[in-house]
Amino acid sequence: MTIAHIPAAARFHTRIPWLDSWHSFSFGPHVDRTNTHHGLLVVHNDDVIAPGEGFPTHGHADMEIVTWVLEGALEHHDSTGGHGIITPGLAQRMSAGRGVRHSEWNASRDEPVRLVQMWVLPDTAGIDPGYEEVDVGTDLAGGALVTVAAGDDAGAVRIRQRGARLRIGRLAPGHTATVADVPHTHVFAAVGSLRITDGPTLDTGDAARGTDAGTLELTAGPDGVEVIVWETA
Repeated sequence: MTIAHIPAAARFHTRIPWLDSWHSFSFGPHVDRTNTHHGLLVVHNDDVIAPGEGFPTHGHADMEIVTWVLEGALEHHDSTGGHGIITPGLAQRMSAGRGVRHSEWNASRDEPVRLVQMWVLPDTAGIDPGYEEVDVGTDLAGGALVTVAAGDDAGAVRIRQRGARLRIGRLAPGHTATVADVPHTHVFAAVGSLRITDGPTLDTGDAARGTDAGTLELTAGPDGVEVIVWETA
């Protein structure tokens, strides 16, 4: 039973002219064999993309990829015909399956876009690739954790992994939300701060990784918080 506090600055960092990216796990040239995943979550990248720039077309296979925009707008194209402009409150899921190619570009030529892209392992390999997006902005306005992605019908978008669930909340100052008792939890303070009962306080960019940590209570700090939570087997 553990809760590990991961400060924002402890993450791997990629900085190039058009991209400022912070990686919670080993990614690209950043390799640490003790830090490759937490439960089923294998990628958790916090990206800021410069205006008019982005990731050119490239491929993936056998991965469930969820993208969440915090600020700005992101334009997506993929080889299944999927296309969308993702803005805050819009959940995007791409199932790479047996193979998909896609691009992600800042939809604005004037403002940066900040997003979190997250990958979980699928429970079945070689499925048909697919794309889905759903607006959950109205649900988020209720101030509770919203199930944005799940391996069953509970999520706004459905991922091909029955053992994973993504919940996101915009909590007002002092408001509390509960995280389920699951084998692995990953709590990320995307904007603002929060306190975990009997655990650490997280500021923007900080994370907490729970392993058999039981039920967690998250309380938003004085400016509120936008929190991203993965609950996985």
